[in-house]
Amino acid sequence: MVSLKSATISQRNKTLFKNVDFKINTGEFVFLIGKTGSGKSSLIKVLYGDLVIDEGEGNVVGFNLKNIKNKEISLLRRKIGVVFQDFKLLQDMTVYENLDFVLKATGWRDKIKIKNKIHEVLELVSIEISTEKYPFELSGGEQQRIAIARALLNEPQLIIADEPTGNLDPDTSQNIMKLFKKLHERGITILMATHDYNMIMEFPGKIFQCENGEVFEVVPKK
Repeated sequence: MVSLKSATISQRNKTLFKNVDFKINTGEFVFLIGKTGSGKSSLIKVLYGDLVIDEGEGNVVGFNLKNIKNKEISLLRRKIGVVFQDFKLLQDMTVYENLDFVLKATGWRDKIKIKNKIHEVLELVSIEISTEKYPFELSGGEQQRIAIARALLNEPQLIIADEPTGNLDPDTSQNIMKLFKKLHERGITILMATHDYNMIMEFPGKIFQCENGEVFEVVPKK
C-alpha cells in the first residue's frame, strides 16, 4: 500500500529525512509518532503528492512518487482519503455543499448518485445533522466526522490522518478513534500521525517514529 526505499525528503531547502525505509501493508493500522518538528506532516505530504522525493523510491497505492506527474496527483488523491487536524472544511458552504463539491471535482455528475453517496458516507461516520448547516454551526467532533465522511467519498484504499484528534476534547477524541477503528475493520488501511500516546496504547496498531531524520518502527513496552 505504501513503500519508501532509501528516500530522501526535503522542504524549504532543508533535508528532513535521509535513506528512509518505510512500509505499510494493505489492511494495517499504523501510527506515526514524533515530537513537533520531527517531520511527521512532511512525510505525510509526500504520500499524497504535496512534496516530492529527492532521492530513492516511493510508491503509494500503485503510484510512483519519484516520477509522478501533476496530472496524476489528482488520480492518486482519489485513492487516498486525507483527514486534517483543523478539518479544512469550506466555511462558506453547507455540509452538503462541502461533500458535493468534492464529488463534482472528482468527476461525479449524476445528482441522484451524488445525493446517495453523500447520505451513505454520513451514515458511515454515524452523524445525524442537517446537511444544510454550515461548519461553524457544528461542534469540533461533528466537523471532524464530516471531514472523515469527505475522505470516504471516493472509497479510498488508504486514509491518512494528520493529528485528527489534536483539536478535540478527550471524550470526542475517543469517539473519533472508535470511528477510525470501525473503518479499519471494514478493510481500509489507515496511517495516523498523532502525539497522543494514551490513544496509541488504547487502540493498538503498528507504530513508526520520526526522530533525527529517521523513521523507524517502535515496539511498545508492555
